[in-house]
Amino acid sequence: MDKMYRIGEALIGDGPELAHIDLLIGDKQGPVGQAFANGLSNLSVGHTPLTSVIRPNLMTKPATLIIPKVTVGDLDDASKIFGPAQTAVARAVADAVEEGYISKDIVEDIVINVSVFIDPSAENFRKIYQYNYGATKLAIRRAMEGYPDIDKVLAEKDRGTHPIMGFKVKKLWAPPYLQVALDLNDENAMERIIADLPENERILIEAGTPLVKKFGVGIISRIRELRPDAFIIADLKTLDVGRVEVKMAADETADAVAISGLGTIESIAKAIHETQKQGIYSILDMMNVDGFQKKLKKLPDDLKPDIVLLHRNVDMESYKKEHGEDVGDMTEWGNIFDIKEIINNKKSDKKGLVAVAGGIEPKNVKDAISKGADIIIAGRYIIGSRDVRRAAQDFLQYFDPDKDNMRLAMDEDENIKVKDD
Repeated sequence: MDKMYRIGEALIGDGPELAHIDLLIGDKQGPVGQAFANGLSNLSVGHTPLTSVIRPNLMTKPATLIIPKVTVGDLDDASKIFGPAQTAVARAVADAVEEGYISKDIVEDIVINVSVFIDPSAENFRKIYQYNYGATKLAIRRAMEGYPDIDKVLAEKDRGTHPIMGFKVKKLWAPPYLQVALDLNDENAMERIIADLPENERILIEAGTPLVKKFGVGIISRIRELRPDAFIIADLKTLDVGRVEVKMAADETADAVAISGLGTIESIAKAIHETQKQGIYSILDMMNVDGFQKKLKKLPDDLKPDIVLLHRNVDMESYKKEHGEDVGDMTEWGNIFDIKEIINNKKSDKKGLVAVAGGIEPKNVKDAISKGADIIIAGRYIIGSRDVRRAAQDFLQYFDPDKDNMRLAMDEDENIKVKDD
């Protein structure tokens, strides 16, 4: 028989009685068995492990060790472990055998180590029992079925949020998005505009260059106070010492930093490296960069930007308008899909994004998206409007809702298989 070593985890319930289970299942003669023996013989104050029993004098099979995660401070705490939690774990193990998740043929050959979380403020013994029973059995099932597989992890890593965190870290996994550029030098106006913007998963907020220049990178933290779950871009247009500037923005909780494509390859690479180190997005702004595709190709494959910004400057936009040209025309930037091919990571499934800015109006949105744009950047159309909400909705009407908002993440944790007729 092949050596067994399985790992499972589950969280069930809410309030102080919430149950969180981590467990190991493995052979008595292997590392899990060794940990089981060590747990019974090496006792520690406040975290004394105990065998799991269905009732006094009836140990469950496979033999199971309970390890408290929280210090057991007094008899009240101990009674929650020795009573409802101990029984819940034991019965869940026995039921897992009865229901076929663990074969009867191996119950004498394996052991289970279960770490349990019991909040000292928990009072309802029935809930302690119920939640720990459910979490233990679910953790066993997941361990034996190898849940989650890596595809599940990669699909969910940017979508969900941990309930205890209290906030969501937004990732740009499902474009397109509308980026609202706060190119302002008035903090009161900034606060009014942010308050008026719709609460929409498609909106990204940019701390524009004028805003950062006047108030410093600390303005990012102020935006975070106003919109805790927003994706915030710091438009620093970094040219040099990118490592310093990127870290400054990251320290203020920026999700992305804009780097100027006018910098040297060395400066750009160092700035992108720092964004990777800080765990935030790099945006390479190609405003006024001649032959920018060649420049992108010169960057190492592992230091390509997360987002390439095709950016027509305000002066060029005004010139086009004066000469009756369509400021929404993007042909000057070439084929956006070709640009994506350059920045896509060849060693992984990670895909680069392309943002477009400069004279984009609502009427241009569909065309921009069809040509491959992932992020539509709007500035004056929205921030200069007397009705910010309506102006933003003028764009948002062309964006499909984020399909992730149409699902309940917890309902999709396991795949339910049904038989076809």
